[in-house]
Amino acid sequence: MRKNTCLSLFLSLAMLVFMNACESPSGQNQPTSTAETQEAPEYAIVIHGGAGTITKANMTPEKEAAYNQALNEALDIGEEVLKNGGSALEAVEKTIMYLEDNPLFNAGKGAVLTNAETCELDASIMDGSDQNAGAVAGVKYVKNPIRAAIAVMKNSPHVMMAGTGADQFALEQGLDTVPNEYFYTERRLEAIRKAKAREEKTGMIGQRHDEKYGTVGCVALDKNGNLAAGTSTGGMTNKRWGRIGDSPIIGAGTYADNATCGVSCTGHGEYFIRYTVAADVAHRMAYLGESVEEAANFVINKKLVEKGGSGGLIAMDAKGNVAMPFNTEGMYRGYARPGERVVKIYGE
Repeated sequence: MRKNTCLSLFLSLAMLVFMNACESPSGQNQPTSTAETQEAPEYAIVIHGGAGTITKANMTPEKEAAYNQALNEALDIGEEVLKNGGSALEAVEKTIMYLEDNPLFNAGKGAVLTNAETCELDASIMDGSDQNAGAVAGVKYVKNPIRAAIAVMKNSPHVMMAGTGADQFALEQGLDTVPNEYFYTERRLEAIRKAKAREEKTGMIGQRHDEKYGTVGCVALDKNGNLAAGTSTGGMTNKRWGRIGDSPIIGAGTYADNATCGVSCTGHGEYFIRYTVAADVAHRMAYLGESVEEAANFVINKKLVEKGGSGGLIAMDAKGNVAMPFNTEGMYRGYARPGERVVKIYGE
């Protein structure tokens, strides 16, 4: 009898040690989302519009109001699709198209310019129901790159197309194309000229790490319980040599799996590529049993910080639980569920 008691005590202690070893240090981070819901909502949607040095001190009231209005309008579009029984993929497409058409954001119209003073755009999409995915990189003439990414996913045997070939494919698919100058805005032209002048003076190539990382993204959950995630960007100001960031790379900037979560990232893309940030969130959920909030916080506020990377992400699980962590001063972000909406800009 005594042997059985000792064995039970030993097994209990061993289990306790194992559970403590597996516990994530992400619990030390402050929550960045709402408390987890017990039942899946009818639908849910979460968006971002980029992260970086975004503070109240450098934001005029008019500019702040414009961003808040844009984020709310984007949520309106996605929520309308989901309310009416549309798919998560459709909601992501329509929402990101709106953000691409809005010159406030670095995606589509209003994208940043390369060193050659052209716009080169990237986008990706992933379906959480079957992990089907599509992406385009370095396109110059597709009005809405997210639509090109969806066309690659649905109408080709490939996952990613780049450059001239991607533009040609989009044209063959009947997507709207525009002159590259369509994407230009005065503030982006001013930004590239300042960046090139600074580069000539200092010899520093590319974008400063303390500047805004402009990307847009969306994750949606539809009435059928399916997740989808998408991301779109103009990349980094003053980029050259055909540089591609994380946004069109599945597992780095975008990921979706109904079994875990959907993710869209924004930040210094080289770090998000090296550490496969989007997929890492999903894998922590799958292998460690972490919640979407725990996994997202750990990756952004611990792992990425330790590696020297900056940025943020949005993530949502199949129960509609949302995480929006970032390690910069601000991130344009928001989410909506039936009867609930949150839109934020700063690091509150």
